[in-house]
Amino acid sequence: MTLTEYADREMLSISLANKLAGQLGEALRGKERVTLCVPGGTTPGPIFDDLCDVDLDWSRVDVVLGDERWVSEDQGRSNTRLLRKRLFQNKAAAATLLPLYKAAERPEEVLDELAAGIEPHLPIDVLVLGMGTDFHTASIFPGADRLEEALASDAPVLLPMRAPGADEPRITLSARVLNDAMCKHILIMGPEKRVALDAAKGLKPSEAPINAVIDEAEIHWAE
Repeated sequence: MTLTEYADREMLSISLANKLAGQLGEALRGKERVTLCVPGGTTPGPIFDDLCDVDLDWSRVDVVLGDERWVSEDQGRSNTRLLRKRLFQNKAAAATLLPLYKAAERPEEVLDELAAGIEPHLPIDVLVLGMGTDFHTASIFPGADRLEEALASDAPVLLPMRAPGADEPRITLSARVLNDAMCKHILIMGPEKRVALDAAKGLKPSEAPINAVIDEAEIHWAE
């Protein structure tokens, strides 16, 4: 892994958006369609604001979240809702969303259908992940009910996930799928997450799931 530190969050957002745009552009020159995988939450919002104005052939870009809370898109906790508001705007409005949610009481009911919509678009060309202070990434949490499956070398594309502290069930791409990305970036903000990044060193992926995907990743950090 490599660690890039930025003077402030604005500089991080601008620089990372430019890097993602460059990697997407390079991928588009080599294949008909490319896949961009991004995290949910509010942290990547400013990056999306910059990226959506970039002059790319967005009609050939497929976008998928690394994970999603099992809530409908009209709920405030929906990552998909935030993605539509911040990334699928301006020039990037022409991109295609690969959904991680479909109306059902439980993710298991539609898991195969959602996975079938993602699998033809793998491997991921450009990946951005976040990390929690508990070392989780996507919705691969320490102590989660299907952690071992999510970390397995033969893991399926998608897994439902329930974990202590998570308010609702989640659905997540497996570590295998995330780790197979051609270009990997990890986005962290603030001193607590920098401490967590250092603390994760030497831990097993079952203790610190971020370690399942950190090899050959570029980490971007600002205070």
